[in-house]
Amino acid sequence: MSMWWSLHLRREAASVPLARRLLMGTMETAGVDPDVSYDLSVALSEACANAVEHGGATVPDGAAGAYRVTAYLDGEKCRIEVADSGPGFVPVTVPASDTAEHGRGLYLIQELADHVHFGNKPGGRGGAVISFDKILKWREDTPLVTA
Repeated sequence: MSMWWSLHLRREAASVPLARRLLMGTMETAGVDPDVSYDLSVALSEACANAVEHGGATVPDGAAGAYRVTAYLDGEKCRIEVADSGPGFVPVTVPASDTAEHGRGLYLIQELADHVHFGNKPGGRGGAVISFDKILKWREDTPLVTA
């Protein structure tokens, strides 16, 4: 089974639960194990929150700008990508402490996913891209998985 979807969202806090609910609904419908779905939804929420907070300046008409979320379920793997139009990632030399208010989201994504890539959009146009993969486990009653 293979499916994908992509969203173009405004950089507003209300967009984060929207993306998370769409991912959870897709995973439930496809028959993905709830624990795996939950891990991916938390990682997605962190990536979206990062895009909302750091993803670019407010556009001239006062709107918050936008970011893109794409999810691919392909065979035994799910890949999620969140891209924004902000300044991109800058190297961090000191990891966030356990009590820090900010900076733990990227660490959490790394802990919840099997493979993570943090990068900047090519071509110097600006913007960060976070992509992460997770091997899927399926519920016993999954109708969409081929034997």
